[in-house]
Amino acid sequence: MTVLLTGLIPHFKAFHVAMLLVWCGGLFALPLMLARHDPAIGQADYTRIRSATHYAYTYFITPAAVLAIASGTALIFLREVFVTWMFAKLVFVAGLVTFHVWVGYVLVAVAEREGRHNAPRPGLPLTLLLVPVIAILFLVLVKPELLEIPVPGWLSEPRGNQLPFDVPRR
Repeated sequence: MTVLLTGLIPHFKAFHVAMLLVWCGGLFALPLMLARHDPAIGQADYTRIRSATHYAYTYFITPAAVLAIASGTALIFLREVFVTWMFAKLVFVAGLVTFHVWVGYVLVAVAEREGRHNAPRPGLPLTLLLVPVIAILFLVLVKPELLEIPVPGWLSEPRGNQLPFDVPRR
């Protein structure tokens, strides 16, 4: 079984990269599409743009995000990549997920206030999106030797308190 899964790693990688391209491409496109939600345009154009952003987010970008995260998680366990740079990468992936959720929130807000909304300016969101994308690319391509991720002492040292439940002993 392990040999079969190991042989599938290149396919998982290709699928993961393809889903990342769709997901990140969509995250860059949606703020630009949202900027077209201008109250000055006619109702027919508003409806067309609103439908396009809704369908892109719901039927393409969100499934691509889920599949990218699932295939990436599978790759972590198949390749046994439990190193510090990978955990740093996962922090930036959480940033992509946060941006994805924010775009969904803006889509819903724009849809609920038809005719009474301000189109978001795409400059700042796209600039903020570049930070995790570039950081992820750097971490994956360079794989820097990070000794450890700095965390507060209360998170890395035991406190000496009893757990609120019994721990089974072997």
